Amino acid sequence: MKRLFVLALGLLLPWTAPAFAVEIKVLSAGAVEPGLHKAVEQFKQSSGQQVTIEFNTAPQIGKRLQDGYVADVVIAPLAVLKPHTDAGKIAGDSQVVLGKVGIGIVVRNDAPAPKIATSDDIKAELLAADSIVFNVASTGLYLERLFERLGVGAQIKDKSTRPPSGEQVMQTVVAGKGRQIGFGPITEIKLFEGKGVKFVGPLPADLQNYTTYAAAPMTNAPQREAANAFVAHLQTAATKQLFSAAGID
Repeated sequence: MKRLFVLALGLLLPWTAPAFAVEIKVLSAGAVEPGLHKAVEQFKQSSGQQVTIEFNTAPQIGKRLQDGYVADVVIAPLAVLKPHTDAGKIAGDSQVVLGKVGIGIVVRNDAPAPKIATSDDIKAELLAADSIVFNVASTGLYLERLFERLGVGAQIKDKSTRPPSGEQVMQTVVAGKGRQIGFGPITEIKLFEGKGVKFVGPLPADLQNYTTYAAAPMTNAPQREAANAFVAHLQTAATKQLFSAAGID
């Protein structure tokens, strides 16, 4: 009887377990992290496939792709994906847009909120701050140009700290002191709310910059079929709601 039960169970397993389960490797920019983790969990539950994510800054992703790195799916700003799509490394015909992320302002929980309603407010707060924190990734490159445009680039250079990523900006603000102001993707700020920082608000409309993020399989993805399925999942209504709730519009 025991042998018959084992045999019957063996016959049933192919129908109850996911067929051809594989591991999908995703290389992603950090700005979409909050929504992406939840989307991955949904995909795992519905498909039975495994997904591992490696987060890098947008410049790091561009360099790694240029150096020949291969993942199954790449999630990055459109500007980063385009040259690799043109070069045939990214499957442009399977690319989907996830949404756009704006820039926000953050301070420690115990710090007074700066005035940020207008460009003049931002300029005054930058000059009055003891220190300013923003990254060297896509967001930081824009802010660097913005501060120059506001005419304060030279004045704030010596009191600026430039961590590599948005996550490290938040960690720096949490550990900061004095009148410090941080800038980063709104999604990164939301991820750290309740962990020592508070979201003051977005940049004023006339200063705001949005970065559009997209996902696409690599043309030589080791798990191309599963990669296509994962990218398609990122376009479902349920997944879009997850991204929207995370600050990805």
